[in-house]
Amino acid sequence: MAKPSVDGLGKSSLDMVEDNGVDRLSKLPDDVLLNIVERLDIADVARTTILSRRWKQIPAILSKIFIMVASFQPKHEGRKLTSDDIVRANTNVLEATRSILVKRAGGPHTIHLLRMQFYLGDESIFIGHAVANTIATHKVASVEFTILTKVRTKFTNNDLLTHGRQFMSFLDSCPNTFGGLARLTLENLRLGESDFPKIFSICKQLEVLCLYHCDMGIESLLEVEHSQLSELVIGRSVLIKRVDLKWVPKLTVLKFNMFRSQDDPFCLGYVPLLQTVSIINTGFSWHKMLKISELLGETAISNLHLNFKSEKIWVKPEGRRQLLPVLHKLRLVNLINISEECDLTWIMFILQGAPTLKELRILVRDHLCEMVTGERRKKYAFSEEKDKGLEWEPSASDFKHHNLAELRIYGRFEAEEKIVRFARNIMEAAVNLEDIKLYKSPVCENCKHMLQEWTLKEKSLLSYKLSKGMLSSLVRIQFPSLGEIFTWPKYWS
Repeated sequence: MAKPSVDGLGKSSLDMVEDNGVDRLSKLPDDVLLNIVERLDIADVARTTILSRRWKQIPAILSKIFIMVASFQPKHEGRKLTSDDIVRANTNVLEATRSILVKRAGGPHTIHLLRMQFYLGDESIFIGHAVANTIATHKVASVEFTILTKVRTKFTNNDLLTHGRQFMSFLDSCPNTFGGLARLTLENLRLGESDFPKIFSICKQLEVLCLYHCDMGIESLLEVEHSQLSELVIGRSVLIKRVDLKWVPKLTVLKFNMFRSQDDPFCLGYVPLLQTVSIINTGFSWHKMLKISELLGETAISNLHLNFKSEKIWVKPEGRRQLLPVLHKLRLVNLINISEECDLTWIMFILQGAPTLKELRILVRDHLCEMVTGERRKKYAFSEEKDKGLEWEPSASDFKHHNLAELRIYGRFEAEEKIVRFARNIMEAAVNLEDIKLYKSPVCENCKHMLQEWTLKEKSLLSYKLSKGMLSSLVRIQFPSLGEIFTWPKYWS
């Protein structure tokens, strides 16, 4: 993490002291000084303690403490971490944890947030015990753990099983620590059928749970019952057949990335506060077309994010009668990575079922950095008809939407005719539409060379095509710049 600039020249507090021999920051009020130090990584926080008597006291009064294993890993770009690197970094995390948290024992200052990232290993239990001792002082408001595994890619079934056993041993050894966690992120674990119920029963204060490549074997069923959980993220846990949210009364956010089941990926039980649903999936030819009305059950969400990964569309258009019970409070929709091969008319079914929708965003592109192309496609069950089954007939030819205010379209505009036709359909239906914002397609690190800005000719031509024949249209057509490499919201990833 970059050190904060405090003198306009990009120098940290340590640089200022070393260059000038004057500790100017020590003259600042405590709250300002703490705000600066809390932006440093833990290694630099430790270094500040040697500057003066006042600085030595800072770790004991920090309100936010981030101890991240990444701060202790070699910084050589492209260099693969060795087992020795990982053990050394984890040991440094343990030493930093003990050093900083021991200074807090019995002190009057509350830690509002203790965020820790470390590897699953022999040191984990000692880290857990150090945190448990701090929690026991009742001076910690929120604790977050991100637990990494030493094998992070190309792991085997044996790796998953080993990680699962290691984690459960860690959990059993530190129940008080896990009982105080507010957020837990796990990766690359294969657990037993009884392990998840045990995790939920011990982690009673858990508010956010993120699971990446975690399962209980082929076609496993994950049942969730938890009184405090507000956000659940399931990422690439493709062997889980279904997640059954039986009783999660405080759940507001559900994010689901990649599913391989031919059935609905999740089942919603008692989730009365659910507001945001995000689903990311690469649709294969055998994937079932999901019906939003059936998937969301009796919920009434306000935000819906669907990412199709430039492959088959796996959502089935439905009628207003089916959708209105679940979409009548919907205000924001993101439809991401729609293949350029697809017609966009089907999207109108969402407008008809969501009368309070305020903002619609779509991204139309074939993202070659992520897509499987050429001969490799034949080895897998990719669908060659990416919009098959999207036939849709409007419930009324004179349909009007009265709340949609903004339409954002991101695209490479090779599919310009489809985009223009879709935008004009929106303009005709959304009688109170205020803005249409057109963006060039965002890029990732691999395709950043393709980043382009709008030319005056392109703006003029698109504006003409959109507004031609539209009577008394007051819609503002804008062409914002993407600027630097586009940073995706997490639910678009």
